[in-house]
Amino acid sequence: SFYEELESQGILKPLTAPVEGMVVREGSRNYVAPQGISSVVKYYLEQSGADVSYEQHVTHISLQDGRWEVSRKTGPLEQFDVVILTMPVPQILQLQGDIMDIINGSQKQQLESVSYSSRYALGLFYEAGTGIAVPWAAQYISDNPCIRFISIDNKKRNIESPEIGPSVVVHTTVTFGSEHLDSDPAEVQQIILSHLQRILPSLPKPSSIKCQRWRYSQVTRAVPSSPGQMILHTQPLLICGGDGFTRSNFDGCIESAMSLAEAVRLHL
Repeated sequence: SFYEELESQGILKPLTAPVEGMVVREGSRNYVAPQGISSVVKYYLEQSGADVSYEQHVTHISLQDGRWEVSRKTGPLEQFDVVILTMPVPQILQLQGDIMDIINGSQKQQLESVSYSSRYALGLFYEAGTGIAVPWAAQYISDNPCIRFISIDNKKRNIESPEIGPSVVVHTTVTFGSEHLDSDPAEVQQIILSHLQRILPSLPKPSSIKCQRWRYSQVTRAVPSSPGQMILHTQPLLICGGDGFTRSNFDGCIESAMSLAEAVRLHL
């Protein structure tokens, strides 16, 4: 039903562009978000009517008079009746305040067992009218120590237009990402570009480049038995979830969200 709704709204569309080297699992369907995956999140936030504050870096969570007192890097303290945490699991364990005493030994052990792969993503952006002469929209690379995936992103999303310049997205291998996790991003960018030049020597010079470190890329080991969520405290409710409690694909995120929503509903 989630896919049907998103497809009817034009937020998701079936992937029809050619992707070389992709492993197709029997019975699975692949989709693309023409306006980017953030459009899925924005759609659900609009449906919820929630008042959303962005760029809020939470540092401490503590109990205060039967409510949760949440501290941020900047801005005043705020109090809440329910707190739901969906950041990567290692970031939950980095939070300070009463939360560290509230998480019991068994839960802490389970949370500490979660692991993620790390990657770099490189975006190359071009002026409108620039031609990129490759027969595919995306390609998985199996024999390069640095690059795992290349996408002509507007072609993959099926939104090619003479008014919009093409963009190329490059994802590194997991091994390269872990080896260079704390390297200077400018140096990493040059290494990726040198490998890309060897793979696609005819690639034109971009008008701009963005290199993104992706410390928590995909879950390689989820919370044991993949419960979807974990209640850390009941009164007041403190609960955590996300792909670290299922798996790193859209189905996994939906499963966790449904599990979280049901747990909160029962609490209310």
